[in-house]
Amino acid sequence: MENYHKVDQQTVQALRNIAIRLRINSIKATTAANSGHPTSCCSVAEIMSVLFFHTMRYTPEEPRNPNNDRFVLSKGHAAPALYAVWAELGYLKENELFSLRKVDSILEGHPVPKQRFVDVATGSLGQGLGVACGMAYTGKYFDKASYRVYCLLGDGELSEGSVWEAMAFASYNQLDNLVAVLDINGLGQSDPTPLQHHMEKYQRRCEAFGWNAFVVDGHSVEELCKVLSQPRHQPTAIIAKTIKGKGIPAAEDKMGWHGKVLPKDMADSVVRELHSHILNSSKRLYPATPVDDAPLVNVRNIRMPSGPSYKLGEKIATRKAYGLALAKLGRYNERLVALDGDTKNSTFCEIFKNEHPDQFVECYLGEQNMVSVAVGCAARDRNVVFASTFAAFFSRAFDQLRMAAISESDIILCGSHCGLSAGEDGPSQMGLEDLALFRAIPTATIFYPSDGVATEKAVELAANRKGICFIRTSRPESAVIYNSSEDFHIGQAKVVYRSNDDHVTVIGAGVTLHEALAAAEQLKKERINLRVIDPFTIKPLDAQTIINNAKATKGRIITVEDHYYEGGLGEAVCSAIVNEAGLTVHRLAVVRVPRSGKPAELLKIFGIDRDAIMQVAKKMVSSSANAK
Repeated sequence: MENYHKVDQQTVQALRNIAIRLRINSIKATTAANSGHPTSCCSVAEIMSVLFFHTMRYTPEEPRNPNNDRFVLSKGHAAPALYAVWAELGYLKENELFSLRKVDSILEGHPVPKQRFVDVATGSLGQGLGVACGMAYTGKYFDKASYRVYCLLGDGELSEGSVWEAMAFASYNQLDNLVAVLDINGLGQSDPTPLQHHMEKYQRRCEAFGWNAFVVDGHSVEELCKVLSQPRHQPTAIIAKTIKGKGIPAAEDKMGWHGKVLPKDMADSVVRELHSHILNSSKRLYPATPVDDAPLVNVRNIRMPSGPSYKLGEKIATRKAYGLALAKLGRYNERLVALDGDTKNSTFCEIFKNEHPDQFVECYLGEQNMVSVAVGCAARDRNVVFASTFAAFFSRAFDQLRMAAISESDIILCGSHCGLSAGEDGPSQMGLEDLALFRAIPTATIFYPSDGVATEKAVELAANRKGICFIRTSRPESAVIYNSSEDFHIGQAKVVYRSNDDHVTVIGAGVTLHEALAAAEQLKKERINLRVIDPFTIKPLDAQTIINNAKATKGRIITVEDHYYEGGLGEAVCSAIVNEAGLTVHRLAVVRVPRSGKPAELLKIFGIDRDAIMQVAKKMVSSSANAK
């Protein structure tokens, strides 16, 4: 390896001593908690020592300084080793380590962002490298800054396909500011890992994905210092051969110790032995100062340069309105970033790409990685991040989405081709579970715009909303029903059709709102009046508007949705009114797996079109009349 300035012996010894102390504190903390993964911490001690006290450039007093190098602990169960690092730096008091996993401690079992030295939550394995890719992409292409990104992975998680999605993404985008350190200790949770210590196989795999790959002794601080000092012209994988449980004689390289703590007497004995290996060293190691070249950015108060320009009655698909709105919003916001999963000509994100190519990231058909990259791009408030694909395909990335919520991430997802209205493509392309998925995420806001004006407003509101936002868009063109001056708010529904004597309240969204409006016009001729509500956001749902209008229509409610029964609009409405007496809900939804066909045909076959609404409304009114 060229251009290597050999580390002096005092530094080597100081790094070894730090590694030993990291082992000691990981063992003591997990024993005190009677919970945790000490053997997984012990295999990474030298890696953590060299990264944090020799290689990385950062300001310890400001863990989220935008100029700092980033670190992602993808093998999140080794969190005690990370906490021990920050105790070594003085950011945490050493006695705080013994509060590990206690309900009133910030030191949770896996890293979470309530710890200021953690950017994103980890623990669901296989996701850290994708997040690191988003950070590295931001550093290289958006910030154009010097900071680097380091990600520590375990060998068990290398069985996760999302890791290799990230590997492909990093290579394709030439992320030479990204280093992945693979802790190859050979043992998983319940079995040895598939490749165990066949280091050359790992190396060939990484190289096949376009990475520069080095095999090193993961317990040699000299080798780690050397390999981490090399110039980089492509993403780098450091394949570190380690021993699980290193420093714990009874557990070294032995199955059955994963996630098990050392009993106190055993821990005391091991700690005493480890202490005896700490040699005197007068050298105190400090992290290098980062280069101050990350730009100041402001991702607050993102506003449209002008209002919508749609005319009443004009027809446009909400998926196209999304692309137009995104491009418009990006004109005066260079930190607005759009990702897409090779569906940009269907999601209409290509409109944004064509207008703002330097703010667009193509993630290809790797939806799990796309969500992780989005989380990484949004970390430390560096960008306002939108990511789009078909609504159906976010189900593939649900684990990444729930981890994004735990990460307190602010990202906006747009799912197009929702429901039966995707039409001839058939059920594999139809998002029919997406509302249920996003409703289950505690930090999620769900927008379901029904025309071009509402879509543009949803994009602007989502750009300023904390947490995860989901915008559900449809394939068919639909008429604009709102004036361009219409004001929209999260959690505020719109009554879009009413009279002074309405008989039934109908709640629809997207294509079903237009079916409800058509039903209302038709039934008006038969002197049955429908009051039609557009919820705009499914979560939070405007319960009060629904309740008030339902009471004005003698408690009769029909919900109609282009989604399965479970978890969608109907269930949201039922949950909102559960404590209200005298209200009756009749739900129209997709009851079984659908098939290919024209959208109008499918809406009719599966009973969510205007005729179905009319039939139910007539029955509800007739039943009430007969009851009298």
